[in-house]
Amino acid sequence: MKRHIITPRSGWQQKVEELGFNFHTLESPYWDESVYYEFSMTEVDTLEKATNDLWELSLNAVQYVIDNNLYHQFHIPEWFIPHIEDSWNNDAPAIYGRFDFAFKNGKPKLLEFNADTPTSLFESSVVQWHWLQDFDDRRDQFNSIHEKLIAYWSYLKEYLHPGFLHFTTARDSDEDLTTTEYMRDCAIQAGLETKFLYLDEIGWDTTYPQFLDLEDSIIRNIFKLYPYEWLVHEEFGQNILKDRSKTFWIEPSWKMILSSKAILPILWKLNYGHDNLLESYFESDKELAGSSFARKPILSREGANIQLMNNGKMLAETSGEYGEEGYIYQALCTLPDFDGQYPLIGSWIVGQESAGIGIRESNSLITDNASRFVPHLIL
Repeated sequence: MKRHIITPRSGWQQKVEELGFNFHTLESPYWDESVYYEFSMTEVDTLEKATNDLWELSLNAVQYVIDNNLYHQFHIPEWFIPHIEDSWNNDAPAIYGRFDFAFKNGKPKLLEFNADTPTSLFESSVVQWHWLQDFDDRRDQFNSIHEKLIAYWSYLKEYLHPGFLHFTTARDSDEDLTTTEYMRDCAIQAGLETKFLYLDEIGWDTTYPQFLDLEDSIIRNIFKLYPYEWLVHEEFGQNILKDRSKTFWIEPSWKMILSSKAILPILWKLNYGHDNLLESYFESDKELAGSSFARKPILSREGANIQLMNNGKMLAETSGEYGEEGYIYQALCTLPDFDGQYPLIGSWIVGQESAGIGIRESNSLITDNASRFVPHLIL
């Protein structure tokens, strides 16, 4: 893995906007093509294997949580448990997730799994691929995300309820809207009939309890880019259990287990010593983490409320509004250092397969909402 400094394409802003990528620059540049990362084929094979292996381990961990009724460790409300178990036992449709790796000395180490509402999908799939065609179309990229999304939507078609596949997200986020519309475009290319509506436009029929769209059509299948840990604290979420139409929510609610950092200590317990896992513990066993660890909220986003401790001394810390549910303690594994730039590899699983990577780069050890997305290629 090597980092290269290059000159961005002339007029790159217009080029990415023509693709529909309009949030390339926020308070500071988000898309950054002044650098790229180079991987060998051996490194790509290693990342692909780690992703596939961890997906299998993750599914086993979900079964373990359900079998042992460990929902309290995830702060999942008791009333929502039946929906989670129903979605798991009936193999409700699921399509994607993103493992976040620290990749050092040729070995990926899992930092967390974004299993419910992962973003940076469009950048990983489409934007960096078009960059590569302009930069050097003789090279390849670890990126079959687009093809796999279309193929898996096509596969899921026969397992969905009859009717439209709806897509929804909250307002006021260009990133979430772009991700949702990109996912919708892949479904359309797979031959599905779709509709988009914002989350606050979803109606509720109190006479025959079911979800309705703006045309009063029943919502039977819906992709949502909105986290379950928020839904379960809203009246909207409680309607999911009252829904007589048994709408398929994608991602399914069992992903709520994997999207919580509480899964990390369970993965470690079930797979002690696994090469791609870091020692992880709940607060009750935090002394086992020693004096060098990452303290992470069970529920959090964008790298908020994280502490990195090295031999009892604060290495890095972020603020935020998370931590009410408690923390997990994970063995310290800092991101690789490229002259003060720290890349985090997001490795995508689509369907049941590894599909490619995207890289977020930061000038701090904790990847947060100011981190940049940078492209890559295979040598």
